[in-house]
Amino acid sequence: MSVDSDGTEEPGWDVDPEDEQGVAVVAALGRQLKAWREAAGMRPADLGAAIQYGEDQVRKVEAGRRIPRPEYLDKADEVLRAGGRISAMKADMEQVRYPKKIRDLKRREGKAVEIGTYNNHNIYGLLQTEEYARALFRTSRPAYTADEMERMVSGRMARQSIFERSPAPALSFVQEEVTLRRPIGGTMVLRRQLEHLLEVIQLPNIEFQVMPTFREDHAGMEGLIELLKFADGSAVGRAEGAFHGRPVSDPKQLRILELRYGIIRAQALTPQESRAFIEQVLGET
Repeated sequence: MSVDSDGTEEPGWDVDPEDEQGVAVVAALGRQLKAWREAAGMRPADLGAAIQYGEDQVRKVEAGRRIPRPEYLDKADEVLRAGGRISAMKADMEQVRYPKKIRDLKRREGKAVEIGTYNNHNIYGLLQTEEYARALFRTSRPAYTADEMERMVSGRMARQSIFERSPAPALSFVQEEVTLRRPIGGTMVLRRQLEHLLEVIQLPNIEFQVMPTFREDHAGMEGLIELLKFADGSAVGRAEGAFHGRPVSDPKQLRILELRYGIIRAQALTPQESRAFIEQVLGET
């Protein structure tokens, strides 16, 4: 989140011009907000002062160049006496406030009845704490802007709503040992991340395994694997070391990814051994 020149916080996130859906939704919302403001006989500066945002930021939102935060809409609803109709737009903003690739991933995860992943560089996004995710994004080069960082972290946390689904999907995670030891963000960030893992993997629909470094035969040496299966029998998968890293849905290609993932799970520690391993690493951290 950035700060306007007059010291007030900007009311949201920049719109990605390549995100056609996001551009259309934010532009439509901006027109509605402008209509409500004009109907109330207020200038952009008047509304900005009333909701504690700068005039320039009000104009950006109304022009569809900024994605407003939920609190911005709530304040505008109250000041413009919209009776909840502006606040109701938060549902639309929820669909476009995150980068498109995150929205697409969240949508696929939301439909999946089974998800399996192998991760060798960092702890998988669905399992990350907010501070770990933020520290991880800070390692990117070139660095994300503050605005991009906020959207990426918010999007990653939003994906974790999958744990609240009913019926719950079957989730399987295999983490390379090094991902549980590398102190991304510092020792305390890692400790809290490990404590969070111990809580999450208690869920009955989750199988969590650790691939130990000492394993001589390792089917995951080519990198990350993700597999999502859906209720209609279809599936999609991706692996860093296969099919140029692109998502695939062809049954023949999926069988290759499923074969690799199955061998990885067989080579990894059992869920019970993996939990004990996390507890051991936590004690050493």
